[in-house]
Amino acid sequence: MVQTTETQKTRLPLYSDAANRNATDDVGDVDIEAELRAFEEAERERLGIKASRRQWADSMLTSEMKREEREKVTLLINGLTDAQMFLVEGALRGIGYRVNYFGIVDNAGLQVGKEFGNRGQCNPTYFTVGGLVKYLIDLRDKEGMSTEDIIKNYVYLTAGACGPCRFGMYVTEYRKALRDAGFDGFRIFFFQQQGGLTQGTGEETGIDMNPEFFIAIVKAIVCGDVVNALAYRIRPYELIPGATDVAKEEVKRVLYEALQTKANIFKALYNARKVFEGVKVDKLRPRAKTSVIGEFWAMTTEGDGNYQLQKFLQTEGGECDIQLTTAWLLYNIWEVARDTRVRKELRGQDGGAYGLDGMEGLDVAKRLATMRLAEKGLRVGFQAFAQPIGLFDYHLPDMDLVAQVAEEYYSNDLRGGEGHMEVGKLIVNSVKQKAHITVSVKPFGCMPSSGVSDGVQSLVTARFPGTIFCAVETSGDGATNFYSRVQMYMFKARILAEEELKRAYAETGVTEEEVRAFLDQHPKYANPLYHAPHKVAGSAANLVYEVAPLIKKSLVERTADRARAAASAVRDAALGVPAKVAAVREVLTRPETMERLREDASLVADIARGKVKDRFGPLVEKLAIKAYFENNRETRTVTHEAQPIAAE
Repeated sequence: MVQTTETQKTRLPLYSDAANRNATDDVGDVDIEAELRAFEEAERERLGIKASRRQWADSMLTSEMKREEREKVTLLINGLTDAQMFLVEGALRGIGYRVNYFGIVDNAGLQVGKEFGNRGQCNPTYFTVGGLVKYLIDLRDKEGMSTEDIIKNYVYLTAGACGPCRFGMYVTEYRKALRDAGFDGFRIFFFQQQGGLTQGTGEETGIDMNPEFFIAIVKAIVCGDVVNALAYRIRPYELIPGATDVAKEEVKRVLYEALQTKANIFKALYNARKVFEGVKVDKLRPRAKTSVIGEFWAMTTEGDGNYQLQKFLQTEGGECDIQLTTAWLLYNIWEVARDTRVRKELRGQDGGAYGLDGMEGLDVAKRLATMRLAEKGLRVGFQAFAQPIGLFDYHLPDMDLVAQVAEEYYSNDLRGGEGHMEVGKLIVNSVKQKAHITVSVKPFGCMPSSGVSDGVQSLVTARFPGTIFCAVETSGDGATNFYSRVQMYMFKARILAEEELKRAYAETGVTEEEVRAFLDQHPKYANPLYHAPHKVAGSAANLVYEVAPLIKKSLVERTADRARAAASAVRDAALGVPAKVAAVREVLTRPETMERLREDASLVADIARGKVKDRFGPLVEKLAIKAYFENNRETRTVTHEAQPIAAE
């Protein structure tokens, strides 16, 4: 049997090769054309450009979910706080979707993210991408589901972005990790990144981006916000460790059932209040009020992604003041309004995210009026959820004030990360005694947040002596250094809180024993939901300032004090009437005031004609999407078209 070996052509034959052969060699003349064809074929093979090779296309760029799949496909969600995502699951199930919230991502997800992801990514990327891949791997390897069934029966909803940092790489990272883990073709819907679930096939999508969809999500998010805020307010003072968490789980179940069955959510919130009222507390403990700010994901997650920062702060004697998603939506509204006001003076129109392309003067005025109405509506709506559950005296941030105080240190036009909000919040916390300490947490290497925390904030703390500011980074494997740094600053904050409480006792002339006896006799003030009016940062000190007059003075004396205070206020008001009238007249005659009144009048006219939904529906929809699916303000709509890519 004759064996032949085919040698791949790596170069063209030279004339000298044939000329130098021995005469005895049984070789004919070289066929130059054949040699050229063989060499061309070899080069095409090496470069991967053979004409007959089938081009590979990334099917994950054109994810689709048709309407008839809705009853069979499960939507996987996560990303915000545990309470919010749990309630979003219930709300979306209530309007007919199959939804599964697969929990807060832990260190096991981080390891999977590092295994299948690129090097040098930030914490949010590794945790979120790894969390999804780990969940799918568990479905396949632990529950025995085939890869084909997973790809067919599950889709993932998340945020897509073109942000100023590595957050803009989420799209690529998800696709790479899923493909390398064996889930090539798994469908991911990146809201905004694909223009809001608009499918290139022209068929109806399986997810209706309609008012019912957004109302369900917003209700769940706001419910989660008020539950989280109230739990963080109560937990540092609980007498039985873990009692607040037990109550919170029960509250989540109550609200979940109401959202899923479309029951009266306000009645459910009131029933939830009774659960929280059952937590026994000691409200005279000195606790350092700790404002948690920073990069959105790092300050929002409650798991290993930020080393369970909130829980650690509480073990170190802190009372966490967290940033709510509702406040983020307020910032989105402020952002649209400010950009519109600035751009309306331009001679031309621009097509930016909040540009005025295609809008005339009256349309611009109506947009501004809509933003004012949206802000007021959001604030009123938040309080409508906060009051029934017992979140009293909670004030959402004044975005105009935050922007104003930050402008000197950080331009309002810089939108990377939290933008000017980190700076403004620190100043407000210091000047208005909102917190004893401000902790800014961000992923390692987060460019926008690092530039603020490690750069601008040093100037702020120098300008406002006594401000305690702690900037920390998370990397997934540096917990010891992280905790050590936080502990140093929390020690200072605890001392500040203790001194503040001692000063409250001294200034009001009461003792701790007298206050405790008063609270025993008046359960209203010892109720876990009672919140004393703000005077200083600490909750315990505020309570002392609130009840001390009730202890030291009789009812007659307190009544006389209130009467004198009221009389003094009336006298001062009367003396100030001329100045106030002049100030009101000056404000009313300003050109910008008249313009604002015209804007509001145009909006009222549209409301009367029933055209608000048609004119402003798309804008409100965009804001609602940003509140839930996207937390990066630099996002632009990007539409991808599937293009063949030659295999390497």
